[in-house]
Amino acid sequence: MTKTKQSKSSAVSEVQANDRGSLKSMHKLMAVLDCFSRYDRSLTLSEISARCGMPKTTVHRLVSSLREAKLLEQDRERDRYRMGIRLFELGSIVLGNIDVYREARHLVERLMSATGENSHLCVFDGTNMVSIEHLEPGGNSVNWTTTLSISPSYCTGVGKAALAYQDPSVVEKIISSGLVPYTPTTITDPGRLREELALTRERGYSIDEGEHQPGIRCVAAPIYNSAGRVFAAISVSGPKERVTPDRLPALTALVIATADQISRQLGFDKRA
Repeated sequence: MTKTKQSKSSAVSEVQANDRGSLKSMHKLMAVLDCFSRYDRSLTLSEISARCGMPKTTVHRLVSSLREAKLLEQDRERDRYRMGIRLFELGSIVLGNIDVYREARHLVERLMSATGENSHLCVFDGTNMVSIEHLEPGGNSVNWTTTLSISPSYCTGVGKAALAYQDPSVVEKIISSGLVPYTPTTITDPGRLREELALTRERGYSIDEGEHQPGIRCVAAPIYNSAGRVFAAISVSGPKERVTPDRLPALTALVIATADQISRQLGFDKRA
């Protein structure tokens, strides 16, 4: 092999090694961010180290890099860290660019007008539901540009409608994180939650019987993307004295029809 070829081969190997090193570092940074959740809003270096399974010195270096990028913030008075505002800014950009937000806004409004009840459009983030459109009869539109509303997936209508179609490992991860009771009717038994999700898949919609907010009944249906994956859900909700069992069949039909239309507009084909 000539010196020129050897030089080119060495250069290529060096670039590949650098790429592998960069990817490995990125995975470590993501592992640190994944330690945080809605229930673990601030963590110490020791706690992050234990959760990541990495040495404290390594975690300190990673956390310092994330702080410089404004992805993590440190409490001034304590050695604790929390997710930075920059992540919120990036998340807002992502939400503003997703197809479902552009395609579904007028359908959410139409659903609210047809039912006379609150209408929600939410995206599943892997653990919780992120509201990207919320309309109330006689009120104003409330969307991600004014407020970021996050709710649990295991005890909300939109959450159960999306969670029912996820991989079982996703469901088990949420169960292992703890099923916190929000109301007396919140499903906190893992076996019962699995049964509820199976029922949701069977009938194609979910019902929230005041499981997240007392006295509120909600019906929701899943939304599919072009790849056939459920990633979002839409719902109507209102006080139980108004959203009565007698009204549920009509409301359910409207919610399912709206969800199906949004899915079609996103490229989903049931026949495929």
